[in-house]
Amino acid sequence: MTMRCLLVDDSIRFLDAARTLLERDGTAVVGMASTGAQALAHAAALAPDVVLVDLDLADESGLDLAVALTRTVPCAVILISTHRFEDVQELVAASPARGFLHKAELSGRAIREVLGREGAADAT
Repeated sequence: MTMRCLLVDDSIRFLDAARTLLERDGTAVVGMASTGAQALAHAAALAPDVVLVDLDLADESGLDLAVALTRTVPCAVILISTHRFEDVQELVAASPARGFLHKAELSGRAIREVLGREGAADAT
């Protein structure tokens, strides 16, 4: 079964590039959002399996959005950033997110690994 993903980032260029990359990799990108309000609305309407949330959203906190998403929508959240994991490790650990991916390492396989679904990766 194909993994359904919602992308949340304030950079339109990143959203477009990530969508192309993930779709080539067999991940269905069901929506994209640039703000927390858009992300919450899209997550409720689209029921993604996973939401990738940038830690730094313009005037919002990706950490706060991760909390709001996990309280309102049954989906996994993975935080993404250009920051090194070592620099944000404590923040990620204290969040309800399932894990963290550096934006340069983003792929369908990496998402499945964070979610613990690597065994099902070839079934997509």
